Amino acid sequence: MKIKLNRQEIRWVVYDIGNSAFILLVSTILPIYFNSISSAQGIPESSYLSYWSYATSISTLAVAILGPILGTLADYQGKKKKVFLLSALCGALALACFWVPSYWLSFLILFIVAKICYSLSLIFYDSMLVDITTEDRMDNISSKGYAWGYIGSCIPFLISLVFVLLYETLGISLNTAMMIAFVINALWWIGFTLPLAFHYKQKYYIEPKAHPVKDTFVRLYKTLKDARQQKKVFLFLLAFFFFIDGVYTIIDMATAYGTSLGLDTTGLLLALLVTQIVAFPASLTFAILSKKQDAGKLIKICIVAYFCIAVFAIQLDKQWEFWLLAVAVGCFQGGIQALSRSYFAKIIPENASGEYFGLFDICGKGASFLGTFLIGFVTQLTGHQNLGVAAISIMFLIGLYFFNKVTRL
Repeated sequence: MKIKLNRQEIRWVVYDIGNSAFILLVSTILPIYFNSISSAQGIPESSYLSYWSYATSISTLAVAILGPILGTLADYQGKKKKVFLLSALCGALALACFWVPSYWLSFLILFIVAKICYSLSLIFYDSMLVDITTEDRMDNISSKGYAWGYIGSCIPFLISLVFVLLYETLGISLNTAMMIAFVINALWWIGFTLPLAFHYKQKYYIEPKAHPVKDTFVRLYKTLKDARQQKKVFLFLLAFFFFIDGVYTIIDMATAYGTSLGLDTTGLLLALLVTQIVAFPASLTFAILSKKQDAGKLIKICIVAYFCIAVFAIQLDKQWEFWLLAVAVGCFQGGIQALSRSYFAKIIPENASGEYFGLFDICGKGASFLGTFLIGFVTQLTGHQNLGVAAISIMFLIGLYFFNKVTRL
């Protein structure tokens, strides 16, 4: 049976279209732009990949610390909408200013700020799922959010690509082309943020307290204790920490990895565009399958598929192999992210969704910190990018082991 989305669900899905433009830019054009800045200032290729990895790691570590605190604070009545809008607008503003820094370190600092704001907005956004739909519709709505996000983000990306690749033909400088690309994507992000921010209603919340900041830390401490006592929640978070590592690391590092291997830049960008296009029908397919198959079983399939992808990436050194990898990632990227989000939303207390999704983000962003750090550290230590990828494949196996325990409870 086809599920028709109501207005609240549509507004929620629409934000995925807006924020996905940022992450597509970050995983494609931005590493190449940073490479051009750093190379012009004498930074070698291997160090460029390491610095980019460290910047990504710093931003994800910061969110892993801030996420649970702000997520817990957002559970108070009327707070979630405000912190969501603030984080999204600050992230979009930082994105619009990416063209300003000319020194590589200044650019990385601004990138870290934007990535933190983006990630924080997703904590509040994900936790809204319990407010905008019912439990029986969560898998479907979550999958559609990712699906439309993937295909929608292609629009500003393609427009940006025209300016970035054809700037000489258009008679403008590369810096001007990048400025246009950054501003277009920032406006796109803001435009798709406002419908949800203006109309969202917080259905489940905690009543305001006299000392909200102090009470936030008290509640966070209690939630951490409760999560340990709730075996299913605890084991899921442990499994999620490991298997999502490879997913986020592949998203964050794909272009940087391909660039460091000396693969054709235009080919890399087009391959990652294909990932987004393939991810659209693939995510919708998982939305359909979630109505007929157990979500836990589908998540396991995605984990095994990603393990195979990571193993294949270890020996990657040709352009066609990168294209094959891009298609494979597109087939399972939306499924594993969407079903993990909705699976978690079903097993947590509804009125504490903000703080629990803060913990969810600790595991997701904490894993991403570990993965990107490992790639950067191993690459810098050995001088071989491929060796850093090997550690990622092992973490999928660990994640699968713990998730098997979750599904047996």
